[in-house]
Amino acid sequence: MTISLRHARVRYGPLEALHGVTLAAPGPGLTVLLGRNGSGRTTALRALAGLVPLSGGAVVWDGVDVSRTPAYERARRGLCLVPERQAVFGSLTVHENLELAARDYGFALEAYPQLEPLLTRRAGTLSGGEQRMLALSRALLARARVLLVDEPAQGMSPAVAARSYDLLGAVDACVVIAEQRLPPGLQDRTGVIVYELRRGAVVFSGEAGERERRRTAAGRPPRSPGTAPGRGPGSAG
Repeated sequence: MTISLRHARVRYGPLEALHGVTLAAPGPGLTVLLGRNGSGRTTALRALAGLVPLSGGAVVWDGVDVSRTPAYERARRGLCLVPERQAVFGSLTVHENLELAARDYGFALEAYPQLEPLLTRRAGTLSGGEQRMLALSRALLARARVLLVDEPAQGMSPAVAARSYDLLGAVDACVVIAEQRLPPGLQDRTGVIVYELRRGAVVFSGEAGERERRRTAAGRPPRSPGTAPGRGPGSAG
């Protein structure tokens, strides 16, 4: 299975956020859309999910043009999007959030044991990292064919973040994640495809290891986890 953008253009009013972006995310496998704030990585995810219309180009899923297929229909066919914000039902408990995804949610508690003592808490009272754990758990329970996740490990400890990337890498689905920087655990992982976006255009495509070798050869070693650029007010992906 594969989901792709072909020469995709997206406009927000007079501004064009994607300038003819072409990328393909095969599955099962992990694809990373990499870029700083304003690069277009979040817009690319939203275009794949059908949440923003294309002004040009196409979204192709398993060889079929789904550009005009609404988001709810893509979801019905097995596409799941985990946005960066508001990815859980804040007024419901953790238990209720999980039960909406699956009656038997034991796998979610195996994946994230930290959620078990929080089952009776309302999701809106959880920390940012706990909400991400809950959102990813719900997505994993959905058994999606295509899973799109915007900054999956935001707010998590390094250990929990590493566990999250391992879980996403093991899913039998086409998994696409958007990140500001390439997570350390993915830099040398075989088969991870990276598309680096800058100002709405793809500036690199290839395997993660190839990108890191190029950066090293150019005298730009990989960023450490603590040196990522911060979010500015009003920034958008």
